[in-house]
Amino acid sequence: MPGSRDDLTRLRIALTAFFALDGFVFAGWVVRIPAIKEQTGASASALGLALLGVSAGAVVTMTLTGRLVRRYGSHPVTVACAVLLCLSIALPPLTHSALVLGAVLLVFGSAYGGINVAFNSAAVDLVAVLRRPIMPSFHAAFSLGGMVGAGLGGLVAGSLSPTRHLLGLTLIGLLVTLVAGRALLRCEPAVPPDRPAAGDDGSPRRLDRRTRRLVLTFGLIALCTAYGEGAMADWGALHLEQDLDASPGLAAAGYSCFALAMTVGRLTGTTLLERLGRTTTVVAGGTTAVAGMLLGSLAPSVWAALFGFAVTGLGLANIFPVAVERAGALGGPSGVATASTLGYGGMLLGPPAIGFMADWFSLPAALTSVAVLAAVAVLVAVATRRAAAAG
Repeated sequence: MPGSRDDLTRLRIALTAFFALDGFVFAGWVVRIPAIKEQTGASASALGLALLGVSAGAVVTMTLTGRLVRRYGSHPVTVACAVLLCLSIALPPLTHSALVLGAVLLVFGSAYGGINVAFNSAAVDLVAVLRRPIMPSFHAAFSLGGMVGAGLGGLVAGSLSPTRHLLGLTLIGLLVTLVAGRALLRCEPAVPPDRPAAGDDGSPRRLDRRTRRLVLTFGLIALCTAYGEGAMADWGALHLEQDLDASPGLAAAGYSCFALAMTVGRLTGTTLLERLGRTTTVVAGGTTAVAGMLLGSLAPSVWAALFGFAVTGLGLANIFPVAVERAGALGGPSGVATASTLGYGGMLLGPPAIGFMADWFSLPAALTSVAVLAAVAVLVAVATRRAAAAG
């Protein structure tokens, strides 16, 4: 493991760069979804099916990435997935049908799922070594990258085609990967001193039934809240533009408001967790997100919806990082992989579900499902605390 505080600091910086890159690239894609929807001529349900390519690629890759991380280490897997992510982001604007769009999004989703499991595994190990709840700071970098990516997308939406815009993201992403990847590969992985050894073949240690149940519970909390992140990313701009007649640039600002509020919440997350504890932070955040999303989806004006999006981002900010960190503390790499798969599965399966509900009902009504699942996360967190107290 890293042998000094300076080594741990360098590792933290390198991981932070990859979290930020992931958010930057992902946001660059989502703010161009309205233009690519128009380019392909897809209906809401057809677009939902195409977005399912991201979900399928990510979930399948996540189940395999845990094994790759145990065999090759989280650092090389992070770098390899980052390269694939940056290359695949240039493909969606080259498509002209929902079917082909879904196929290229399968590749993009595979890279996205892989990098998220890999760098979350590395981050959970570093949190355990440092013995401080710094997980929200990594996810703050993801949110900050998303805010910058969405803001840049809004600025260039009227002047650059999706093809030129996303190709530019490829070049920027590869440059960041070159610099941060060299630093990450030079760092020794952080290994918690109290972690039980894995098998010789890299197989994970076997968890008892209670621990597996807790890991799945934290994964469910992650799923409920990440669903909201995915919905905001893929459908927030379309809601503002289609239902509230916002301009393309102002519509892109919707995700920027959400990402900015989430960044602020996560930057203060370590202090919040140290003062309030994990359960209180999750309950307060989930309740805030319920109120914010009801306003954001049902408000009759653009500015009220933007405010609702910001409140939602603030509420959801620390729930997902807490869930993944707790699952990793309980189950090691297997816990991280399980919670990440469920969590990011919610993020990536949510948008297609929103698409189908939008066709059946309306997009504003479909977006209220984000508030429903945030409420479920609150109830699960409260029930888990009571069960732990009773046990």
